[in-house]
Amino acid sequence: MKPLKLVSWNVQWGRDAAGTVDLARTVREAQRLADFDVLCLQEITRGFHALPGGPGDDQFAELAALLPGFTVVEAIGADLAADSPALRREKGAKTARRRQFGNALATRLPVAQVFRHLLPWPADPAAPSMQRVALEAVLEAPGGALRVLVTHLEFYSERQRLAQVDALRRCQQEAAAHAAQPAPGENSEGPFACTARPASAIVCGDFNSAWGSTVYTRMLEPLTGSPAFIDAWSTLHPGATPPPTAGVYDTAQWSDGPLTCDFVFVTEDLRSRLKRCDIDGATQASDHQPIVLELG
Repeated sequence: MKPLKLVSWNVQWGRDAAGTVDLARTVREAQRLADFDVLCLQEITRGFHALPGGPGDDQFAELAALLPGFTVVEAIGADLAADSPALRREKGAKTARRRQFGNALATRLPVAQVFRHLLPWPADPAAPSMQRVALEAVLEAPGGALRVLVTHLEFYSERQRLAQVDALRRCQQEAAAHAAQPAPGENSEGPFACTARPASAIVCGDFNSAWGSTVYTRMLEPLTGSPAFIDAWSTLHPGATPPPTAGVYDTAQWSDGPLTCDFVFVTEDLRSRLKRCDIDGATQASDHQPIVLELG
């Protein structure tokens, strides 16, 4: 059976450690790491011309053009009014697009269902923050259908990160309940499709929380009615400390030093299928390092 290969990466809208934006280079770097079936990206933008390095007008469309034969699915967290006319003129923007910031999932596998989960955003007056989202796709994968979720938790507020992890865990419990007790579809043409979803899941992304932190350990706690999550890297490297995933080369943004905050979690039932989970420490195409997962 052909293995499933997945790359998860916070690409900071294609901006490398030196500050240059080149989304095509980012995709080439991901392709160098693995002949991936699924590419899970965080910090993809549309209409945010003022971000450092000047990303393109619509990076979701860029990804679709760069990955022929792949389905590109998007989920928007922050969705704000368009840039001012003066800034659009300065940046040479041709359209007044809303400023959108979120996650993208690109896959060459059949996509059965897509869910976009806006994550909790409890008030925290002590910290700047933005709306965060988790993008879920049910994929017809080698070895059977599974769910892949890509997310990006709040950077500044631990209170918000904890609420967001709790929401991810509730999503897993809901999916496991649908797997055990699916509702029948109304017909094959309408939106009332069968609710069956596989309980098996991969959840990946930038958790903005250190390995071993309260947020990290909360993700691994037992789940009623569902297989619990395990850390794919730690499972395959027992007793080892993972290498840093942020601030390795971009020391300006990460002045406090490198941090391990990007993870791939899988449900316990996928443990026996874990073949590879590596953190690439060589690429400088982002302020984060990518993670490569392989399921047998």
